[in-house]
Amino acid sequence: MPSRVDDVMALLCHIATEKRMEAAYTHSRRGAMLTFISSVLGGMLAGPPGIAAGGAVGGLIGWITSGQFKSVPEILMELSAAEKQKLSAEAMAVVKNLDWTDSRHLIALVMSNSALRDKVLGVLVSYLTNELKAQLKYGE
Repeated sequence: MPSRVDDVMALLCHIATEKRMEAAYTHSRRGAMLTFISSVLGGMLAGPPGIAAGGAVGGLIGWITSGQFKSVPEILMELSAAEKQKLSAEAMAVVKNLDWTDSRHLIALVMSNSALRDKVLGVLVSYLTNELKAQLKYGE
């Protein structure tokens, strides 16, 4: 069954590429970690004023590095196996009645049916906005 997951992921990447989708998702853990580490280092080097300065600098760095847009296919390929499985299961519910042999066949079947394509796109958008808390942008 892993090939089915790969086929669905290829379909999602194809749709995202066609729509020229980009997403920016916040890295709240990374920002919090940067703030914590810089606060601790600032406190060790300069005492209480260093804690405040380190926290401010860490927070600023976290804010600057968050929200950078990446292509959605790139984000999809970086998902963990569990996340890919979850996203594929949601998309598979939409294409469950189709009978395909490989990813190219699946892509051809879905892209030829605009209603089905829109449903799969809706699954992808929903996953990106709800699970990854991403902001989406479409290419011109």
